[in-house]
Amino acid sequence: MLLSREMGVGSLKPPRLILHNFLTSEECKELEFIHKSSSTVGYRPNVFSTTLSHLIATNSSTFLIPFVPIRERLKEKVEHFFGCEYELCVEFTGLISWCRGASIGWHSDDNRPYLKQRHFTAVCYLNSYGKDFKGGLFHFQDGEPATLVPMAGDVAIYTADSCNIHAVDEIIEGERLTLTLWFSRDSAHDEDAKLISLLSKNMPELKLPMLASSNMYWFSLDPASHQQLGFDICLARMHVLGFDICSCQAEGLFSDSTELLMEPLQLVRGNELFKQEFVNILHALQAVQFHHWKASDLPDAQSEAEPGDVEHVVRLSKSQQEVVRSLKSRFLKDHQLVEMIFSCATCSRNQKNFDWERFSAAIAGLEDHTCKLHKELLMSLPYWRTHGIIYSVPPACS
Repeated sequence: MLLSREMGVGSLKPPRLILHNFLTSEECKELEFIHKSSSTVGYRPNVFSTTLSHLIATNSSTFLIPFVPIRERLKEKVEHFFGCEYELCVEFTGLISWCRGASIGWHSDDNRPYLKQRHFTAVCYLNSYGKDFKGGLFHFQDGEPATLVPMAGDVAIYTADSCNIHAVDEIIEGERLTLTLWFSRDSAHDEDAKLISLLSKNMPELKLPMLASSNMYWFSLDPASHQQLGFDICLARMHVLGFDICSCQAEGLFSDSTELLMEPLQLVRGNELFKQEFVNILHALQAVQFHHWKASDLPDAQSEAEPGDVEHVVRLSKSQQEVVRSLKSRFLKDHQLVEMIFSCATCSRNQKNFDWERFSAAIAGLEDHTCKLHKELLMSLPYWRTHGIIYSVPPACS
């Protein structure tokens, strides 16, 4: 842990707290899985975001559970380090990734009048500079440390005011991923009450994911192009991992082609079609990202069977190949842009010897993981309602 408390001219500069290895590698990977399964177009160019309210709205409420202990630990650190006389509330919790071309000039987190309620910021780095992305160094305009090199598990905590003006270098390659929290002394801006209200309206049954409006998933360097250029984020994230999709519906049934992504579909890899149907592209994306996260933990089930002879896979027919090409032309209009934004060193597109048995095991693992989180959410929600805050409920309370 590094504390920086600098003496200025006649005053004590605001402290900055840097915590190394605050998050475990597994916590970072789980939050990365959630973000890459759920993210939408962000608040500035080449930025993607996942908020807790968005997770609830898209039937992914169970993914809130991994955030809960992390939010608590961070809030305790902020209150203790800054000597807060009263308990803080969390104003905002979100996963934010910056891709190639994203940057931000000198600013403070309360530099707009309507953000004066924001008092403290915590930025948790979920992946590492040099390994997962290039560029993206964080700089404070004054004081020490002047520059932060993002490393997975590290956290930067600072006051959200003009004393901590900062900037982020342009991302040159890869995707820089953070968990960001804003804290406020004003309980009127507490996000917990809003989240509990949303949960109460969208619970209790376990549901498969549902897409938000299609424009939230369409990325383009020119937003005014109205989908003439760019790509669908969900399909692009699968594509860089070697997967495409085949629709189970006839294209002519829909006046708006984006509706196809909200309908049942199947996954494709090379000339192989995975037999299982997914309810929509978000459901398929969760399976792909969970496999990417957990594949190394799954047993090696690679058989000696030829491609297409595996129980879970068939060869694509010519008509299905046409459907795949048509969907790619509609939803991945700018392939070069997809590669520029999402390609990374850890992406694997190797078609030869792909283990479909292991992929099938990953789908079962995702179902188990989701059920476990759902049970914890069901157990916790009554206590959250009673106390009006989101917190880790001890198992003994269930």
